[in-house]
Amino acid sequence: MCGICGELRFDGATPDMAAISRMSDQLARRGPDHAGSYQDGPLAFGHRRLSIIDLSAHAHQPMVDAALQLTLIFNGTIYNYRELRAELQARGYQFFSEGDSEVILKAYHAWGDQCVTRFKGMFAFAIWDQRSGQLFLARDRFGIKPLYLNQTSHRLRFASTLPALLAGGGVDTTLDTVALHHHFTLHTVVPAPRTVLNGVRKLPPASTMTIDPDGSVIEQVYWTLDATRPEQALTEAEWLAATREQLGLSVKRRLLAADVPVGVLLSGGLDSSLLVGLLAEHVPDLRTFSIGFEDLGAGAEKADEFEYSNQIAQHFHTRHQQFSIPNQEVMQRLPEAVAQMTEPMVSHDVIAFYLLAERVAKEVKVVMSGQGADEVFGGYFWYPKMDAETGTPLQRFSQHYFDRDHAEYLQMIAPKFQVDDVTSRLIAAELDKPHADTFLDQVWRLDATTLIVDDPVKRVDNMPMAWGLEVRTPFLDHELVELAAHMPPELKLKEGGKFPLKAIARGLIPDAVIDRPKGYFPVPALKYVRGPFLAMMRGILMSDACLQRGLYQRDYVDKLLANPEAPEHFTRINGSKLWHLALLEWWLQVHVDGI
Repeated sequence: MCGICGELRFDGATPDMAAISRMSDQLARRGPDHAGSYQDGPLAFGHRRLSIIDLSAHAHQPMVDAALQLTLIFNGTIYNYRELRAELQARGYQFFSEGDSEVILKAYHAWGDQCVTRFKGMFAFAIWDQRSGQLFLARDRFGIKPLYLNQTSHRLRFASTLPALLAGGGVDTTLDTVALHHHFTLHTVVPAPRTVLNGVRKLPPASTMTIDPDGSVIEQVYWTLDATRPEQALTEAEWLAATREQLGLSVKRRLLAADVPVGVLLSGGLDSSLLVGLLAEHVPDLRTFSIGFEDLGAGAEKADEFEYSNQIAQHFHTRHQQFSIPNQEVMQRLPEAVAQMTEPMVSHDVIAFYLLAERVAKEVKVVMSGQGADEVFGGYFWYPKMDAETGTPLQRFSQHYFDRDHAEYLQMIAPKFQVDDVTSRLIAAELDKPHADTFLDQVWRLDATTLIVDDPVKRVDNMPMAWGLEVRTPFLDHELVELAAHMPPELKLKEGGKFPLKAIARGLIPDAVIDRPKGYFPVPALKYVRGPFLAMMRGILMSDACLQRGLYQRDYVDKLLANPEAPEHFTRINGSKLWHLALLEWWLQVHVDGI
C-alpha cells in the first residue's frame, strides 16, 4: 500500500522533476517507509512505500526490471501473487524479490494488458515500457485504490490523490458543473471519470489506459458485473454454503498476503464481527480496534457500540483496544480531516476513520474492515422501500436515495453553475444496462460498481492511508460480489436484509450481535446541527471566500442557517443539507484557494 505519481511528456520535453517531488511530498503520509523516483526520457515516476509484503529493499519502488525493460509503481495488494508467481516461474521467469510488485511486472510482460484479469486484489499501478515508449495504467475492479489524472496537450500527470496533482501545479481548478450536480444529488459521490474540478479526472474502476508516446489513449474496461440468476437454480442451503466458502477464502487471502500482523476494525456490527469470527481460529492474539464518541447527555442516543464490540472481543479472546473520543476533539481535528480529503466527503465516518486510524496505525499496519457488505448483501433500509415503489427504475431509486430533487438543486446553486438534470440521466442509464434480472439487481450492481467506489470505499482508503494504515475489505472480493450478484433478491432481503451473512454467522458469533438492530455510526458533534458545529458552518458559508465564489444562492443558504434541523433540511438518508454546502466550500478553500 503506497502513494504513486508520475508524468509523461508528449512534446519532447523532459519531465518536471520538481513537480514530481512536490507530488511525492504530498503523498508522504501514504507511504512513510521509503521514497523513490525514476526518470527515463519523457517519463518520470515518484513513489512512497508502506512496507507490507517483502519488507526488504528488493521490493522498493519504482521497481526496474532491466531484463524486461519495464518499470513499475504500484499501490495496493495482489492477494493471489504467490499462485501467479509460481505460474510465471513455470514459464521461465526469474524473480529478484519476494513480493507482489514484481509479479505485476512479470505478468504484464507475459500477458500484456490482460494481466489485470488475473489479479485478485486492490490496485492502482503504472508500468513504463522502455521498448515501446508506452505508459500503462490500471485500477482494480471496485476502485478501492484511487488514481487521479491531469492531462493537457503536452503531458499527462497522475497521482494517488487529487491534492497531490494540485501540488504538481498547472491544474485547471474551475468547477465542473456536471460533477457538482452529481455531488449534491448522490451524497458527494462523483462517479468516474469526473471530479468537481475540470482539470482532474479519475481512471474508472475495472479499467486500463494505455498512453502512446504521442499522447493518444486507449482505454478499456476489463470486468463487468453480471446480476442475473444462474442457469441452474440453487437451493437456499447451497447459496449459504457457497457464501460461507467464498467469504472464508476472501478473508484467508487477505490474511496471508502480508508479512506484518493483520488486525480488524471491529465496529460491533454483524459484518466486522463475522470477520473476527472467521479470523480468530487462524490468528492467535488477534488485534481488534473499536472507536466511540462522547454522548451528548441524558436522553441522547449512545455514541458508541462498545456493548457489542466488547462481546465479540471477549467471545474470541482478541487483544482489544477501544478508543473513546470527546466531542471537543472531533471539532478540533475536523480541519485536519478536511485537509486530508482527496475529494469532499460529508459522511460522519470520515472523521471517525481519521481519528481511529491515527490510533490504530501506532499498533499495526494492516486491518480488515466490513465495508461493502451492506451494498453487496442488501443491508440498507432504503432497499425494501425502493422495491415497494412503483414507476420507472429511476423514479423508484431517486425517491429514496437522491439528496435533493433537481428543482431544489436549481434553487440552491447559482445560475452560472446550473445544468440540466444530468444525474437522473446518468443513473437511468446505469440502471438500464443489460444483465440484471430485477430492479434490485440493477440497484445493487449500481451500488457495487459505481456508488460504493466514491463513498465508503474512497473514505476507507483516504483517511486510514493518511496515517499509513492499509485497510482490506473482504466483502469486496470480486468473486464474492459475483456470487452475491447472482443471488435471488428475496434471499438477501430475508429477515430484514443481509440474510446470507446472518445465516452463516449463526453458531459462530453471539446471536445478540446478529439480531441487534442495524447501527449507523453516530458522531454526535456532527450529527446535531447546533452549537460549535453550526457556528463553524455559519462562518464558512458567510466568509468572504464563499461570497466571492458565488456558488450558492444566498436565500437558500439563509433558509438553511435559519432552521438547520428542520426535517426538510435533511436528505432522504438523513444527511444535513447545510453540512453538504459548508463542506464543499471548506474543501475548496483548503485545497484550491490556497494554491
